[in-house]
Amino acid sequence: MRARLGPAWRGLLQLLSARGCSCSAAGVRRRLGQPQPRCRWLSTMAQYGTERRGRPRSPEYRLYFKNAEGKYISPFHDIPLFAGSKEDKEVPAKRSKINGNEVMFNMIVEVPRWSNAKMEIATKEPLNPIKQDIKRGKLRYVANIFPHKGYIWNYGAFPQTWEDPCHKDKETGCCGDNDPIDVCEIGTKVRCPGEIIQVKVLGVLALIDEGETDWKIIAISVDDPEAQKIHDIDDVKKHKPGYLEATVDWFRLYKVPDDKPENQFAFNGEFKDKDFAVEIIKSTHEYWKALLHKKADGGSIKCTNVMVHDSPFCCSEEDARLIVQSAPPPVSGDSVSAEVDVWHFLNK
Repeated sequence: MRARLGPAWRGLLQLLSARGCSCSAAGVRRRLGQPQPRCRWLSTMAQYGTERRGRPRSPEYRLYFKNAEGKYISPFHDIPLFAGSKEDKEVPAKRSKINGNEVMFNMIVEVPRWSNAKMEIATKEPLNPIKQDIKRGKLRYVANIFPHKGYIWNYGAFPQTWEDPCHKDKETGCCGDNDPIDVCEIGTKVRCPGEIIQVKVLGVLALIDEGETDWKIIAISVDDPEAQKIHDIDDVKKHKPGYLEATVDWFRLYKVPDDKPENQFAFNGEFKDKDFAVEIIKSTHEYWKALLHKKADGGSIKCTNVMVHDSPFCCSEEDARLIVQSAPPPVSGDSVSAEVDVWHFLNK
């Protein structure tokens, strides 16, 4: 017999369903009654929220982040890289979640799969909200290159990582691209901008984008139905045939409709395995720590944060609130650009 739910429970389940959670009512009750719920990814989602400012699909649109206490935070600097870490003064926190032999990471979703708007963490703005990239005075949309529609994965970044533009990578021979490390999440769900999801790393592709090293981590959300059988890059080849080849094609060609040359790859476009990828992530985490403690030159990058208390860039909750309130108030959005429906057919 199904348990009857009150309005509060129904509202909670509707919220979870909208975010892609398939937990039952009994399951939610049971998990909420435990100090450490089994559905651990759900607990991470509950730790963070977002606040919209400005008009969607406009240059002033921003998506700011809050933690569970309602404090405005930077997704770039204040959300731990390692899932299960606590927001405190330790950088990084000493504890991280481990699922079997796999370390879990927090991923910030910037762009949902099949969408075109190039949303990204605003690294050069205080508190680093998500915004839409602008090129030549226009909002940027990635092209649909047949047979792909927009981004072919949930695309985002790992917090507390930084690809140092002054460091030449010994593997690629190129310096970093001055951004957090990028993540392609290959799960079955279409995510939302600003979601924080827990993922396990499977491998990495070394893109050379206009002469810069631009690592692309391949990962899968731990709540994905296929996560239990996909643990490394070879498992992706087995269970999602053609996906990695499509990923290489996408990154090689996505700038061609903008009259730019094809992108290149290190390692002849071959994917490196999970262990290699984790080492790359750890190195970018060390570069980020140097950035937050003024041991590396970040140029115009804004390191304003609320939770890294031993960083010289740490600000007060009130200062963070004033930053968000200085942004335009939220208003209804404009129509989607017709550009997102155009197909491009390229001669390879």
